[in-house]
Amino acid sequence: MLSELLCAAALGSFTVLDSAEHSVDHYTQGLFFDGGVLYETTGHYGKSRMFRYPAPGKAPTDSVSLESRFFGEGSIKLGNDIFWLTWREGTAFVYDAQTLTRKSAFSIPTEGWGLAFYKGSLLMSDGSDRLYFLSPGEKNVFRNVSVTDDSKPVRNLNELEAVGDIVYANVWQSDSIAAIDPKSGKVLKWYDFSRIARQIRKKIPEAEVLNGIAYDGKAFWITGKNWPVMYKVQIKP
Repeated sequence: MLSELLCAAALGSFTVLDSAEHSVDHYTQGLFFDGGVLYETTGHYGKSRMFRYPAPGKAPTDSVSLESRFFGEGSIKLGNDIFWLTWREGTAFVYDAQTLTRKSAFSIPTEGWGLAFYKGSLLMSDGSDRLYFLSPGEKNVFRNVSVTDDSKPVRNLNELEAVGDIVYANVWQSDSIAAIDPKSGKVLKWYDFSRIARQIRKKIPEAEVLNGIAYDGKAFWITGKNWPVMYKVQIKP
């Protein structure tokens, strides 16, 4: 809950516009759109997969899995490449966006959690209060920034989505999304989805925290780990 974060930044509002089915078997770690096509990466050793959907709520057209020694995390598309993080293995993969075949791998210096594309850079979280800027070409970290609310570090940064000048981050174990200025690291607003999350977990005990945020060009789609539904929401600045 937001109260547990001792937030100083203002509370933003949102409107639920629509919903779509989501598999309760998917431990969602990454979510992003490429045009109208939705991609999802999931976690757990031996169960980590990347799924491609023609639209939210539709059956996947194809998918690809990681070897059982890897725990899949966040992902994002850049050009004809899809970058896919792993959790504690110090490795990220590059896949062909058309065929979903693996092209290469590279090392990351921290755990991999969330991933987004922001103004020419890959933006990665690792569960701390840090956002890491990586060069897509050299694939090295060239900058990092601490995310703060009223000068206090905001830890457990997870799934990321960049829209314009703002980065939206799921905060693990809070069912909340922080709107962040990635230049300063300052939290601009909070969006509290705990009421929706509680309703879901009341019906489906195995459902876990909110994790998954993707922008389709007009609205956001959010979901959680093992949630049965995705919500289309209009987030108000």
